[in-house]
Amino acid sequence: MGAFASRPRLSGLPAAITLALIAAVGIGVPLLNLLVPPGSALHVPTYMVSLLGKYLCYGLLALSVDLIWGYCGILSLGHGAFFALGGYAMGMHLMRQIGDRGVYGNAELPDFMVFLNWKELPWYWHGFDSFAFTVVMVMAVPGLLAFLFGWFAFRSRVTGVYLSIISQALTFALMLAFFRNDMGFGGNNGLTDFKDILGFNLQADGTRIGLFVASAIALALGYVLCRFIVTSRLGKVLVAVRDAESRTRFLGYRVEYYKLCVFVVSAIMAGVAGALYVPQVGIINPSEFAPANSIEIVIWVAVGGRGTLHGAILGALLVNYAKSYLTGAIPEVWLFALGALFIAVTLFLPKGVVGAVASGLRGRRAGPAITGGPGGAGERTSEAPAE
Repeated sequence: MGAFASRPRLSGLPAAITLALIAAVGIGVPLLNLLVPPGSALHVPTYMVSLLGKYLCYGLLALSVDLIWGYCGILSLGHGAFFALGGYAMGMHLMRQIGDRGVYGNAELPDFMVFLNWKELPWYWHGFDSFAFTVVMVMAVPGLLAFLFGWFAFRSRVTGVYLSIISQALTFALMLAFFRNDMGFGGNNGLTDFKDILGFNLQADGTRIGLFVASAIALALGYVLCRFIVTSRLGKVLVAVRDAESRTRFLGYRVEYYKLCVFVVSAIMAGVAGALYVPQVGIINPSEFAPANSIEIVIWVAVGGRGTLHGAILGALLVNYAKSYLTGAIPEVWLFALGALFIAVTLFLPKGVVGAVASGLRGRRAGPAITGGPGGAGERTSEAPAE
């Protein structure tokens, strides 16, 4: 029963602080963009709004990985596939919204299909002219793929490094498929040249701010959902599966169903992150399926703190900010810096930034205190840390 005793220790304070910070960013950044004059040091330019919105999408993506890796022990090295599928679903909708404003002026076919001499719209593109249908597909396509993958993998009791390799093979196979022109997804160039969303110009400042706020709301809702899961009875079983899967199975739990459930939820969250990401960056192409992207997501979670939720968000923000800075200042060393960062975290911060800070605070609270002994001499005792 020791596995069940190791329930996630999540007090209400970290959750409240996390949600307060997300709300502050979601409200403060648009206000600093709209109300503060451009010449002021506090002004947030529009390009920075889009960049921060992209970071929030990455935060939601990292959160989805932490849910399965940090609390269920499922190390997925292919979660970028669900992110990219959600992005492609949104990209298909945005391409349908272009209509006859494309280069070739075809109201029915996207430009790349006209260029490749396609005669009619493929059946799987129908319906994406509707935003409601697109929202359903953003969640349904990654969720369905995760269900099928998890159903066969978990029922076959594939775990550990074998599951990681299979998930990486999945995203690599999808990348190769989407590179093909005859797949109908734009091939190597992907989907781009988007014009508007819900009738609003994607280049307008107000639209970019709206997408930023939507990303902040999605991140907050994703965090609330994950916290609800990990603090519920379901979360206790997930932690038991992570710590002692065989023992949990012997106790009568259908482990594969619990893993499948949380895996599908995680994939849907990743798909939503991808759908919000695409209109803010203006493009989606097969490179998003690259296995290296999925490995990078795991690094975000490891840096921030696996099994903390808020640590995953922090790790995504820190690593991507460093990436944006280093790729602009010294682009040739970014990949080396990323590898060195992962090695350093593994060796010196195995619990990530959040875990290291939490351990330091507990150590200070549990520091030695001097109390008077029977003979008046001081006696050194330890004060147990408060939970």
